Amino acid sequence: MNIANLLTSFRIICIPLLVFFFYLPVSWGQMTAAIIFAVVGWTDWLDGWVARTFDMQSPLGEFLDPVADKLMVAAALVLLVEQHATIWIAAPALVIISREITVSALREWMAEYGKRSAIKVVFVAKVKTAMQLSAIFFLLLAGKEAEVVSIMAHSWLYIVGYIFLYIAVALTLWSMFIYLKVTWPLLVTEESKK
Repeated sequence: MNIANLLTSFRIICIPLLVFFFYLPVSWGQMTAAIIFAVVGWTDWLDGWVARTFDMQSPLGEFLDPVADKLMVAAALVLLVEQHATIWIAAPALVIISREITVSALREWMAEYGKRSAIKVVFVAKVKTAMQLSAIFFLLLAGKEAEVVSIMAHSWLYIVGYIFLYIAVALTLWSMFIYLKVTWPLLVTEESKK
């Protein structure tokens, strides 16, 4: 267990804290949840930088890092869907979570054939992650008063949050297409052998 892996583990441990503060019935509860989410998003970059800079990359870190990302994003999206209960949040959340499951399954499948390195993280996926984290942060920070029907009447936090969310959805679909394009030849080849 090195510093990079401890930072990654910290991100997973923060998930119950995010949920706790999200539901805490005080005026500053959701703002605290947003700050926790922002800190976790920042440590996502930090643990990768530490691992690369100080040669702390490990199989455990390679496993934990994407798991921590996906768990935190999925947990936050579920909270936002429950809070706003509208298709304008539910549909993007479904697309984002479905993409994460699909790409994780593709990576696992490719690993079985020793081709895990063929599905490296692409730049679009990094921008997608930044947009997702930003969208969730702004929507958490905005609080509970969102009504998508009258979004223009609400604070700039909602507007920015929704803009980032829909950019994230577009990049989510784009990055999934890139991964499927890379893996499709192997999928077809292996299926034809059966």
